[in-house]
Amino acid sequence: MTITLSPITSAFAAEVGDVDLAQPIAADDLAAIKQAFWKYAVLIFPDQQLDADRHYDFARQFGPVEVDRVLDTSLHPHRIDPKFADISNLDAQGRIWGESSRQRMYKAGNKLWHTDSSFKYTPGLCSLLYARTVVPIGGHTEFADQRAAYDALPDDAKRKLEGLVAEHCIAHSRRRSGFHEFTDDEAKRLPPVPQALVRTLPESGRKTLYVASHIGRIFGMPQAEATVLIDQLIAHVTQRQFVYTHRWRPNDLVMWDNRCTLHRGTDFDDLRWVRDMRRATVSDHANSCIQEGLAVPV
Repeated sequence: MTITLSPITSAFAAEVGDVDLAQPIAADDLAAIKQAFWKYAVLIFPDQQLDADRHYDFARQFGPVEVDRVLDTSLHPHRIDPKFADISNLDAQGRIWGESSRQRMYKAGNKLWHTDSSFKYTPGLCSLLYARTVVPIGGHTEFADQRAAYDALPDDAKRKLEGLVAEHCIAHSRRRSGFHEFTDDEAKRLPPVPQALVRTLPESGRKTLYVASHIGRIFGMPQAEATVLIDQLIAHVTQRQFVYTHRWRPNDLVMWDNRCTLHRGTDFDDLRWVRDMRRATVSDHANSCIQEGLAVPV
């Protein structure tokens, strides 16, 4: 079988048809999916009937799947298979979380523009999010194309950004959303890490911005200037012409390239409606500074 593609735009986000991810994927179909992914950066696979094993097996076609989690599992026991991030509003017993839930406060940061695992020394390559239960109102996911945003920058801005290294930290973005309660163990496991501010995608040779709400500073730049620059870049990347909004349907699988997209979740009534999704995130092969040939700041 040969897959079909229905692009949302000529170069960003596409829906993939004529493929059943619950079945073994033919080599030529997998190659076609990968080529489409490198081009469009966001792929939507509608109406997939996936159990945990099939979801995980498909993610592994793109690289090693992350298994470490941010929050302390002794405080937050897994509700689902620990190979997946639990993108839901449910507690470990499957009940809608309470208004003051620690997980609810922590996950409020997902409403900020971010890219998964840029706060890890070896960052995320791609994420694959599968929807089991969706809400009737709200709960969309917005994606922004950092490649197109880089292309749209004036040449002098591109020269200014070349070679800059930013410091990413999960605690920074969570403080911005009002969460200050990392335990000592969580803080030790998640120290700030350096990442290149501009990256080159090896599959296409395209350059892309690599900004996110996780950035706290830029090495060698005064803090006030760095804060203004990052806010300006995020505002630039998230202009409407660079953004695709996904309105979830049950059994959608959506995957995106963390190296060149930002995303965020939109509001819904999380104390009323159940939203049950799970995400597999694939690790990149090296820190972005190393990939760009930049000295890694201490």
